[in-house]
This record gives sequence, structure tokens and C-alpha cells, in this order.
Amino acid sequence: MRNNRQPYRGRQEEPYKVNQKIRAREVRVVGDFVEGGNALLQTDKAIKLAQENDLDLVEISPNVDPPVCKILDYAKFKYEQKKKQKEIKANAAKVVLKEIRFGPNTDEHDFNFKVKHAQNFLKEGAKVKAYVHFVGRTIVFKERGEMLLLKFAQALEDLGAVEQLPKMEGKRMNIFITPKAGKK
Repeated sequence: MRNNRQPYRGRQEEPYKVNQKIRAREVRVVGDFVEGGNALLQTDKAIKLAQENDLDLVEISPNVDPPVCKILDYAKFKYEQKKKQKEIKANAAKVVLKEIRFGPNTDEHDFNFKVKHAQNFLKEGAKVKAYVHFVGRTIVFKERGEMLLLKFAQALEDLGAVEQLPKMEGKRMNIFITPKAGKK
């Protein structure tokens, strides 16, 4: 016989203790609901004060003695905390890295075509990683690959700055170009 229950996904525990979950005997209540903005109260009296105002007693700082609590609307408080986290996440810089591949024997037309692509990437604000991939015996053309990457960097010098000069890593020679500030 099959078990039709959903698997346990683990509930996310509340980050703050609220009302009856506060275990301390005394709490320091801060905010607008106490005289002077700061008072030491018995936990049950503080909960009663919060309930009289149709709000919750929330433990803000549990690691001090006595714990610091605040009387507020917990649902609204949680919503604002989530909103702040989303805003922080949205404002975090997202770096996009675009790659352009060359062979050591890339001709002029292909080179120009790839330079145009790199210009568009830099205008969009993305980093560009260009590399020359040496396959088989083409490894003997290292100088040609380095010249190609330096020519590539020179063609993009008005839109981007070289972050790392051509460097050999295995069978690849890489160069990194970052967009110049204000070019987005």
C-alpha cells in the first residue's frame, strides 16, 4: 500500500520570537508604546500591552540581558524585511561575461565581425573574454595568437579597458576586457 502523504519539506523557522514564544521573564520594550521610548517590563505585561493595541511583541535583540523587544505589527514587519532583502538583491551588480573565440589563423573579415559583436557586448555593460584556441600543431603559432588578441584589445580601446593581458592557459590564450565606466 502506498503512502499518500507529501514528503517533509522542512518549515522555515521564524527569525524572530513573537508574543508567547518569548521565554525571558523580563524584557526591555522600546518604541512609541512606552514612556521615554524604553522600559523594563515583565514579559506577560508587555504582551498584554501589545495586545491592547492590536499588535505583537517581537523580540528584536535576543542576545542581550534582558532581551530587547518592540511592539509592532509582525506581519507588516516581515513584509518590510522581505521587501528590503529583494531591494538589496535587485541592486546587486550582476556581471555578465561573454566569450569570443578565435583561431590562430583567423582572417580579417572574421576578426572584424567578432570585433563588432564585442563592441555590442561592451555597450550592454558585459565583460568580454576573448581567447585563441590552439588545436593540434597550431600551438606553434603562439605569437600570432598574442598579436591577434592585442589587435582585438586595440580595436576595442574606446569602449573597454584591458583587465588582463594575453595569458596562456593550457591550449588557450585569454584576454579580458571590461566596459569603461559610463558606457552602459
